[in-house]
Amino acid sequence: MPNLSVQLGPVTLKNPVLTASGTCGYGKEYAPYFDLSLLGGFTTKSVTVHPRKGNQPQRIVETPGGMLNAIGLANVGLDEFLNVKAAEAAQLGTRVFVNVAGYQIDDYLRVCDAVDGLPGIDGVELNVSCPNVSDGLTFGTDAPLLKELVTAARHVVQNGALIVKLSPNVTDITTTARAAIEGGADALSMVNTFVGMKIDIRTRKCVLANRTGGLSGPAIRPLAIQLVNRVYTQVARDAGVPIIGMGGIQTWEDAIEFILAGASAVSIGTALFVNPDTPVRVVEGMTQYLEDAGMEEIGKLVGATL
Repeated sequence: MPNLSVQLGPVTLKNPVLTASGTCGYGKEYAPYFDLSLLGGFTTKSVTVHPRKGNQPQRIVETPGGMLNAIGLANVGLDEFLNVKAAEAAQLGTRVFVNVAGYQIDDYLRVCDAVDGLPGIDGVELNVSCPNVSDGLTFGTDAPLLKELVTAARHVVQNGALIVKLSPNVTDITTTARAAIEGGADALSMVNTFVGMKIDIRTRKCVLANRTGGLSGPAIRPLAIQLVNRVYTQVARDAGVPIIGMGGIQTWEDAIEFILAGASAVSIGTALFVNPDTPVRVVEGMTQYLEDAGMEEIGKLVGATL
């Protein structure tokens, strides 16, 4: 059996397949579909200091090759997460990473401090790149500010992995990637959604109440792969920082493509709405691919594009 394990800072994943934040709640909602212990990791829906209702509907619309969402970081808030959701997530049998969002540095630090070291919680993913809330891109598009945030979070996150989720909605993603790494990130998640819009030609109104939303799904996969490869070759490889690649992964072939581009692990999101068991099938396909190629370790494929 090939070795599919992946190292993200101090945390070892049994395989390189995770769920993407915001696509399957806090774990309990997704658990009925299959045994989540088969996955390398689970990333929770965002957690903010206070509960958020999110944006007004309509908040999701299907597009060719993907979907636009403008959920707006709707979540239960820190107290509910600590009192209920954290214990449920700890029972999933896989590595659990809490996606953390905020409006200012103190917001992030308060949530990070509260969840760091909780039983069953293996790290945090700083969401600095949500395009669906006011000022949601502030940290993700300002490299000096991003470095300040990550540096502050690094002092707080002492017991798990510190992951930073990068926005593709920037002029040069290597600049923000470098800032995150210099701030102390253990790993980079990339990429978050691209800003998009859909207009109803009959009403001449934007379909989403928020006007714009984040585009995800297969339509963005070639863009995401290029950005992963760019950050890997120009920043992350020499720094020794792993990348979690995401953006339109539907099959194990898609996942292998991300790994060849430079990702050490992958996250699956939009595909879960079509086939909830997609991550398991991706793990199975990866395993067979390595066996057929006579390869003993998934790590040998990272960045192996010729």
